[in-house]
Amino acid sequence: MNQPASPYTSPQSNALLPEQTDVMSVKDWLITLLILAIPLVNLVMLLVWAFGGNTNPNKANFCKAYLVLLAAFMVLYILLIVVVGVGFSAAGAYAQ
Repeated sequence: MNQPASPYTSPQSNALLPEQTDVMSVKDWLITLLILAIPLVNLVMLLVWAFGGNTNPNKANFCKAYLVLLAAFMVLYILLIVVVGVGFSAAGAYAQ
């Protein structure tokens, strides 16, 4: 009774399939977004959820993406401050 190996019935194929996780409910997302609306707490929770071990992978990936966007906007904000500061200092020096 040699049957051809099927990826659906083979025990080795289970190692190739990603582990299923629970779907986050709307209530879970609302709580997450409410916590992220609190200043300073949001940064701490983003780090905990992004790099903590017991977090739903969906929430962890969301937090990692949020941190990347936050870092990118901070870099752009600092560049804007520098450019505007240089512009004002140049204008001030020229006006004298």
